[in-house]
Amino acid sequence: MKEVSEMLEIAASVTNLQWTTEHHFRHIQNQHEFMRRWAVQFELAYTDFKTIQIALQLAEKTELYERFTKAYQAVYPYEAAFAMDGLEGFNEKFATQLDDYEQAHDELLAVLKELEQLK
Repeated sequence: MKEVSEMLEIAASVTNLQWTTEHHFRHIQNQHEFMRRWAVQFELAYTDFKTIQIALQLAEKTELYERFTKAYQAVYPYEAAFAMDGLEGFNEKFATQLDDYEQAHDELLAVLKELEQLK
């Protein structure tokens, strides 16, 4: 089985996705207003997500691929709601689900920490 690092260099994507996941969660948790750069970060994070997915597929890390994908997909709806509809739109959909968002955020960060250890 090929190692992830032999297929694609994902360290930068992992680091970027960790930062963005944490930053975006804290931004929403603190009820900060929407900023254009937030949406750009959201789009770039999706690119990092896809890069990591491809590397995991090429390295045949199926179980890790599935856990990573599931963790990212759990965070995505929260961030997408904010990116598309701002703070007001996010609150309309998810104001009562911040604990669920935090759990999803924590799970994604845990998988990213695991990815950080891949050599």
